[in-house]
Amino acid sequence: MMTVETVSQVNSRSMFFYELVGMVFIIVLGSMLHFTFELSGGNPVVGAFSAVNESVWEHLKLVFWPALLFMFIEYTTLRKKMTNNFVLAKTAGIYLAIAIIPVAFYFYTAITGESIFLLDIATFILAVIIGQLLSYKLLTYKKLSAGFNRISLVLLVLLGIAFVLFTFYPPELIVFRDPVTGRYGIPQ
Repeated sequence: MMTVETVSQVNSRSMFFYELVGMVFIIVLGSMLHFTFELSGGNPVVGAFSAVNESVWEHLKLVFWPALLFMFIEYTTLRKKMTNNFVLAKTAGIYLAIAIIPVAFYFYTAITGESIFLLDIATFILAVIIGQLLSYKLLTYKKLSAGFNRISLVLLVLLGIAFVLFTFYPPELIVFRDPVTGRYGIPQ
């Protein structure tokens, strides 16, 4: 018979493995989503889920949609295992990852005065890794109030709505501005 500690250790290793797989999944799919809008011939449905320009905001979709998809895949696999705070863990990981990208981008460009392609890629990868590690920590943390999961689900849905809405109706703020064309949102 397994002790509670042994079950917990096995569960913790299993969760860590899933989060590692998630890192790879998000990085690979997110990288592909950078090109899908252009490859689709400018299909607006594809644009809702992939980068439609070179703005910082559009690059955040490259984390959000793959992470959301992986969340659903992971849920179907883990729903019968002992996991704590699933929706909270995934939402917090996604929010952290998409917060890191603009903070790092604007920080380093303030210093260098320019965007550096390799730093952008490194930032994306690092953001995904950190987001998945936070998710792992919350998945293996003690069970928190179910209210946190409900609030997290609302925040996740609102963010998804914002990504779709702002693809077509972006505010004229710097984060939404394509530095290459100077335009906002989906190309007309």
